[in-house]
Amino acid sequence: MQNPGLIPAARHGRRHSGWARQAGITLLELMMVMTIVAILGVIALPSYKQYSTRAHRTDAKTALLRVASDQERYYLQFHTYGTLAQLSGSLGTPALSEKGAYAVAVTAADNTQFNATATPVAGGQFDQTTDADCTQFSITSTGLKSATGAQAARCW
Repeated sequence: MQNPGLIPAARHGRRHSGWARQAGITLLELMMVMTIVAILGVIALPSYKQYSTRAHRTDAKTALLRVASDQERYYLQFHTYGTLAQLSGSLGTPALSEKGAYAVAVTAADNTQFNATATPVAGGQFDQTTDADCTQFSITSTGLKSATGAQAARCW
């Protein structure tokens, strides 16, 4: 009676008689490895998405700080704050952050104050519209930084 898991040693070029264990992995071992990888993926994916969302918030902050810097430079030259169109084209048209995840707008630009806001843009490579913790960022001419959302105090 032959054992199906064992093959004759002569098939492998061995000269002695007896049976040798066949090398390789079984379907059961392969399924166990795939199950472990799937479980790790299910655990890691939400953590990665949360990390990625937090990391892309810097896109809004960087754009707003650039607008504030450009506004101060404009104020030194003309003694008034300007609109985005009057600034030195720091964001382009339409006014988007560097990675395109946020739309930037300047409101209440006059002689004494400005307020710049960054709002998530739907679609694109980095869609921040699903970020409920920090939904909108803003900065004022006095340097006041604020945000809206469930975790607004932790956004800046």
